[in-house]
Amino acid sequence: MEWTRGHVIGRGATATVSIATSRSGDVFAVKSVELSKSEFLKREEKILSTLNSPFVVGYIGSDNTRYNSTIMFDLMMEYARYGTLVDATHECGGRLDESMISHYTSQIVQGLKYLHSTGIVHCDIKGRNIVIGEDGAKISDFGCAKRIKNPVEGLRDDQEASIGGTPAFMAPEVARGEEQGFPADIWALGCTVIEMATGDLPWPNLSHPSSLLYRIALSEELPEFPAFLSDKAKDFLNKCLRRNPKERWTATQLVKHPFLEELSSVKKSTKETAGSPTSILDQGIWSFIDESESQYNQSRTYSTLNSPNQRLKQLSMNSGLMVNWNWEDSWLTIRDSEDNNIRSVQ
Repeated sequence: MEWTRGHVIGRGATATVSIATSRSGDVFAVKSVELSKSEFLKREEKILSTLNSPFVVGYIGSDNTRYNSTIMFDLMMEYARYGTLVDATHECGGRLDESMISHYTSQIVQGLKYLHSTGIVHCDIKGRNIVIGEDGAKISDFGCAKRIKNPVEGLRDDQEASIGGTPAFMAPEVARGEEQGFPADIWALGCTVIEMATGDLPWPNLSHPSSLLYRIALSEELPEFPAFLSDKAKDFLNKCLRRNPKERWTATQLVKHPFLEELSSVKKSTKETAGSPTSILDQGIWSFIDESESQYNQSRTYSTLNSPNQRLKQLSMNSGLMVNWNWEDSWLTIRDSEDNNIRSVQ
């Protein structure tokens, strides 16, 4: 397919996302990285290319091109013109009303149900990794995603792979470095509902990464449920945010939860913006690029450390090196690495 690269709409640690247009006039997004550093992006393509759901960002293809005298690997995917769920929340005054929370949550749950049925754990569900297209919310950014060896048990087939994700959305077992299966996505979903409802992170009062990780991993606390939510919404959160992963509901169960069923007919809000993609290039959409990409080659498991406490100590010490844990622009996906350093990228 012949296509033309347009304006840059997002940058990460090593990758750049641009608008692109095919010769036939179709508009899509292109995530690009130098070919010599493209292993992580090819891994993302390997997963994304197997997926086909209206609730997952669409895969278009890949290409090698020359850009500014550099050979690039390009991952082509569906362009979500309305940005991310975080953008939608900001544009609605800092938080979404409950009907829209229910609507978007229903679509995310259906996306997770599909992913889990195919043996995929996303590993980094959060507002910045949910994009809003013409037909609603779609799960995107599979840079941390993993395949499951036994979908019934939810065990990874790559136990030597790193445990990754965004700290504020990590389930307790993930923060302890123990496991990252389907239930971890459900915990992150609950955190994302809180993010939509409050416009804030699910643990807003902790500014230091080690304090946050210890609280998630070793306390008996849960993120605070917003008091203004309905009983059905709070019950939905209760089904997601259970510290024991075996007690969390599955995506298949959550699809039938009354919080989603009752409001499932709510129509998505549409933005009165110009139809031309070039009219929204300055809105900063697709700014959620996975910033852990440069760490992919070094990723490994925490199993070499002797206990959950040691794994947590290592994770918290490393994650505090350079991170300013304030609003979401500073919240980064992290991975363990072979030299025991977690690098943070602004």
